[in-house]
Amino acid sequence: MAVKKFDGVIEAVRYADGEHAEFVRAYERRGAVFSDVILLSRQELIARLKRGRRYVAGRRVPYLGATFETGPQVRLARTDHREVLTTGSQAGEGDRLEGVPLV
Repeated sequence: MAVKKFDGVIEAVRYADGEHAEFVRAYERRGAVFSDVILLSRQELIARLKRGRRYVAGRRVPYLGATFETGPQVRLARTDHREVLTTGSQAGEGDRLEGVPLV
């Protein structure tokens, strides 16, 4: 079974008004290793997704460096002239990153 490639792992999310993500806590791939934890604003994450970068929900396995337990892929969906972040198959009114804990 082939390993799916991804450019980053989103570990936690903070919602500003309960509807839109304010920022996410993530790790980004740097070649064969991953970065330390970084904070990405909603706009920065959307810009990276538009450039074709792939992010998944997940968490780092303690004491194993670049090993992660990964979940669903984060997608950028458009609804009624709005862009929303989602991990599900359907987009709602606001961002919905299921499987990603709140900060």
